[in-house]
Parts: sequence; C-alpha cells; structure tokens
Amino acid sequence: MSDGSRTSRMRRTSVWLEERTGTRRRAAGSGQTEGLDREKITAAAVRLLDTEGLAKFSMRRLAAHLGVTAMSVYWYVDRKDDLLELALDAVEGELEVPDADAEDVDWREQLRQSAYALRGLLRRHPWASGTLGSFLNVGPSAMSFQLGVRRVLLRSGLPEQQADGALAALFSFVYGHAAVEASWHRRCSEAGVSSQDCVDALRSTVGVRPEYAECGDGGEGVRAEAVRPVEQRDFGVALDCVVAGIEAMARYGRGAAPWDRAAPVIPPQPPAPEDR
Repeated sequence: MSDGSRTSRMRRTSVWLEERTGTRRRAAGSGQTEGLDREKITAAAVRLLDTEGLAKFSMRRLAAHLGVTAMSVYWYVDRKDDLLELALDAVEGELEVPDADAEDVDWREQLRQSAYALRGLLRRHPWASGTLGSFLNVGPSAMSFQLGVRRVLLRSGLPEQQADGALAALFSFVYGHAAVEASWHRRCSEAGVSSQDCVDALRSTVGVRPEYAECGDGGEGVRAEAVRPVEQRDFGVALDCVVAGIEAMARYGRGAAPWDRAAPVIPPQPPAPEDR
C-alpha cells in the first residue's frame, strides 16, 4: 500500500488524523461561505445535536440551521462523521482537567470528581453517549482530560504499565452507565412519559410480583423513591467499587503480599455533586 493510500485511509478513521484540522485547502471560490468556519459549524452542530438528538442529525439539517447550502458545510468538513468527532471534542472541552500536582487533594476524590464531571457532561449532551466507541476520541480536549486523569491515577502508586487499563476501566464504566441512562430517558421521552412515570409503572406491575420481591427490601420507602436520587446513589456506589478496585491494584503493585488481599476500606462519601 502506498503512503498516499495509507494516509487517505487513516483520515477516514478519524478527523484528528488529518494533516490539517483548522482550515481547508481548496481552491478559492469552490464553495467557501463568508463568515463561516469550522469552529462556527461545530458550535452549530452541538446546538442542533443538543436540541434534536443524534438520530435526526444530518448535514442538510445543519446547513438549514446555519442558513447555508449543504455544499458550504462540506467545504469545511468532508463527512458527517468528521463533524460528529469535532462536536464530541468541543463538548469535552467543558471538562476541567484535574490537577495531578494538587497533593493536598486525595487522588481518590479527584477520580470521583472527574467521573462525576464526565457523567454530568454526558447527561447535558445525551447524544455524545451514542458517539463514544464509534470514534477514536483523540481530539485535543479529550486527550487533555484523559492525560490529566491518568496522572492522578499514577499518584495512587499504580504501576505505569497498569495505568492505561485502570483508566479504561474508569472511563468505560462512566461511558456505559451514561449510555444506559441516556437510552432509558430517550425511550421514555419517545413514549411521551417521564422516566419517573415509567419507574412507577414498573413498580406497580413487575415490582409487585412475588418472584421479584428480592429486588428490593420489601419496604414501601424503597419502592417510592424518586428516580433521580436513586440514579445518583447507584452511580456513586458503582463508582466507589471502581475506585476501590484501582486502590487494591495499587496496593498489590506496591508489593502487598498476595494473601493480603483485604478490600480497601471506603470512607463515607459526601453527597454527590449535582449534575450541571
């Protein structure tokens, strides 16, 4: 395979593998629209995705939203997938990169804060959950956040060769949890009901069957809980399990005896931060 062919194939893999990402190098007069650039198109794409969702998104709808022709948009981006990658990295720019040098802050708490921030981002932009796993996610915002969290992980004492695996465990957990939440809320929305209505219906039908009694403690208090606080609580418990696992791996990496495998004690946690 020639170098040119390989480069072309790599560009189709990710927009971030292009040799150029800021401006297009096409002949003047070939469709460029005055006052339009890749950043403005990306910002408009984010607004449209937030409003209408991923399923309805198209280059034609975006062009209509911008008041230009579809060809004007294609002058700046080659494909819809390229624009989705750009939009994903744009919203990831909302994430605060953790300060790995802040030694007065516990690394576990920094991991939790980063995980909550990422979940909050995916709740504000539900469409983003549908793009994760489809793209390499190696834009500048994504890489900055990932590297910041990785540096925090290394403060745990985790061996360097295990850091990427631990990072994958943390991010995959948040991505998966957020994707399930987004799908659930979208399903309810498409049915014209709230997620609380759906849960209440489940409790009054499936939840009262004797064979499923063990799913709760049998108390009316649990069955009557509101959806959002339960989602927050369950996410927090699951996140603590992930962080505890990372801490355990770090202890083993520091030379803990193989038979000394008591689970680390998870201290009481403050209330989860509100989703922004």
